[in-house]
Amino acid sequence: MNDELENKEMGTVTTIYHEFETWKVNRGEKTIHAKRMPGFFRTVKNYTQLALWLPFFLVPYLRWNDKQAILWDIQNRQFHFFNLTVLPQDIWMLSLVLLIAAMTLFGVTSVASRVWCGYFCFQTAWTDWFTWLEDKIEGNPQARRKLDDAPLSLDKIKKKGLKHAIWMLIALLTGISFSIWFVDAFQYWNNLVHLNLPRVGWVVLAMFFFGTYILAGFLREQACIWLCPYARIQGVMGDSQTILPTYDVKRGEPRGKMRRGVETGATQGDCIDCFQCVQVCPTGVDIRDGQQLGCITCGLCLDACDAIMDKVGKPRGLIRYASLDEMSGKPAKKMYQHPRTMVYLTIILIALSGIVYGLTHLGSMTLRVIPERQPLFVTMSDGSVQNKYDFKVLNKTDKDLHVKVSAEGGVSGQAIIGAETPLLTHHGRGTSFTIFVKAPGASVMQEVTPIEFRVEAVEDPAVSAEYTSNFNGPKR
Repeated sequence: MNDELENKEMGTVTTIYHEFETWKVNRGEKTIHAKRMPGFFRTVKNYTQLALWLPFFLVPYLRWNDKQAILWDIQNRQFHFFNLTVLPQDIWMLSLVLLIAAMTLFGVTSVASRVWCGYFCFQTAWTDWFTWLEDKIEGNPQARRKLDDAPLSLDKIKKKGLKHAIWMLIALLTGISFSIWFVDAFQYWNNLVHLNLPRVGWVVLAMFFFGTYILAGFLREQACIWLCPYARIQGVMGDSQTILPTYDVKRGEPRGKMRRGVETGATQGDCIDCFQCVQVCPTGVDIRDGQQLGCITCGLCLDACDAIMDKVGKPRGLIRYASLDEMSGKPAKKMYQHPRTMVYLTIILIALSGIVYGLTHLGSMTLRVIPERQPLFVTMSDGSVQNKYDFKVLNKTDKDLHVKVSAEGGVSGQAIIGAETPLLTHHGRGTSFTIFVKAPGASVMQEVTPIEFRVEAVEDPAVSAEYTSNFNGPKR
């Protein structure tokens, strides 16, 4: 049924639809067809989803020096980021990246609840795109419900078939887009077109195809409510100062329908019980019933309520982003006054500092020198003293390089044995060499003498590495 409302300021008549007299959380027994309404938070949602997920589809096609600019090369155990190559030895930086992501999520949740779910999450984004297509093909929510209940017909087959075909195309593109982050994008497309993908390639593609198609097309909000672990743990991350969509009970109650030409009682609140906040909710919750597990903090109910308040000539903000303390009249704290948030921020800054240090000290080659321990040194028949070292050279470039070995410091008259000619290092992995340093016995004046070794690429002298070790000799 519907009622006509008169906007006193504009002198216009607005039709408000009441499709639900009562409401309960949908547990999967029926499909939620959320209404799409324009508004500030809908615009923010659209742009944030595009800003985060459009690069997911496009970035793998960027080229740099005739190679893929960003590539997680799992087969060769390398991560390429333009000119930077990160090998498994530097994987600790990835751990810091994951730590930053986790702490950012926790910190944002403690301040503004599940804004990740509402504006960025892949499940939310893909479901939003799928339902947008559904709206364009099958019509508004009421038309979609009628089509679902209608008997099988040519029109129903045509609309449903087109919708599912586009859904499957998006699901296929999602699987391809995920895969090309780990293999060369153009080579992957060539293999795919010629049906020449390896078995693991087909398995990954199939998993993402069916996963995307089922999760975004059928499970939708049920994945958020029942499958996502974040929905279960977010409750312990917030408190009464956390900002989230909140219904102003004092202002809105007692609610009641507003009809044209009928005077409402003086005790009626601002809520006209139009159910627009419920109809736009992608998870089907009624925010007026208080905070609920299904709320993903997307703000779409704010857009709906503000639009209705504008039409009936009442102030906006009946549903707004606010903390529970604010709604109860307590003073709201600033973000920096949240102790947990400051702890999260401190951890983020420490991890970020570690990543910056790692990247600035990454280099194209690393050297590690391990001196022989048994024995520490050998006294030769001619009286000279010789030390043995195990060189481990990690070549982080994409080319095999020959390196020459030199040493500074150490003992006067020392000679390097085993590196008379440049030694070959293999790209993307470590290479070991055995090197000897021999010095005249008369020149060895102390038991331990610092010595700095250096390896330098013959093909590119800028690629080099140093390592400080010790030259051991007899007691004096």
